[in-house]
Amino acid sequence: MVRKLKHHEQKLLKKVDFINWEVDNNLHEVKVLRRYHIEKREDYMNYSLGVIPTRQNLALTEKVTVSSFCRRRLPCIMINLHMAQNLKMAVGFIQQGHVRVGPDVVTDPAFLVTRNMEDFVTWVDSSKIKQHVMNYNDERDDFDLVA
Repeated sequence: MVRKLKHHEQKLLKKVDFINWEVDNNLHEVKVLRRYHIEKREDYMNYSLGVIPTRQNLALTEKVTVSSFCRRRLPCIMINLHMAQNLKMAVGFIQQGHVRVGPDVVTDPAFLVTRNMEDFVTWVDSSKIKQHVMNYNDERDDFDLVA
């Protein structure tokens, strides 16, 4: 029989994966996970997959890093567009359903935004945040008050 883990032991074990343990890159990986608020280690592993579409120019593979993928995530794009002040706030807005990309509401913070779709990142029409922004900029119409 194994004793029940204490609270601080459980907290420590949440951050450690004993199945896929790699000693050499662990510190860098944890820094990237914290910096970009990636919740799952598996998402980090998916981001680290190759992205170069052709094999003609292999010199580009040296410049592609996991951080370059993380910069294309929806929370980072929201910060670049000045829709949120920090990543934690942006992740909260996305999980609560305040953000849409094109016509689709996105609730996954790991959503990757292409350069073409970056222009279509907006607030959902029924979002209170959009109403506050429109009030602040004096852009809110009487029709919007009814809807």
